[in-house]
Amino acid sequence: MTGKSSSRRKAGDARKRIARCVKRLRTERELSQEQLAELAGFHRTYVSQLERCVANISIDGLDRLAASLSVDVTELLAKPMWSANEAESATFGLRLPMP
Repeated sequence: MTGKSSSRRKAGDARKRIARCVKRLRTERELSQEQLAELAGFHRTYVSQLERCVANISIDGLDRLAASLSVDVTELLAKPMWSANEAESATFGLRLPMP
C-alpha cells in the first residue's frame, strides 16, 4: 500500500467519525438537520450530506458546527464510545437492544 492511499483511508475514517459525532450530538439535542443547518449558517441539505459522508467540511465549518452544538471542535473528531454490544452490532450494521 502506498502512502497516498493510506492517507486517503485515514481521511475517510475522519469523515465517518465526524458524521457519527454530528448525528449523535444533533439527535441528543433534539435538532432536525434543517435546524442545525440554520444555526450553523449552512444550506439545509449540507448537514445531511455531512452525516452521510458525502461532503467534506472545512476547519472553519467544523468550528461553526461545534459552536452551534455547544461543544469544542475536538468533540466532533472524538472516537465513538460504544459498549461491546453496540460495537458488535455496528460491525454488522444492526442495532441490538441493550439488556
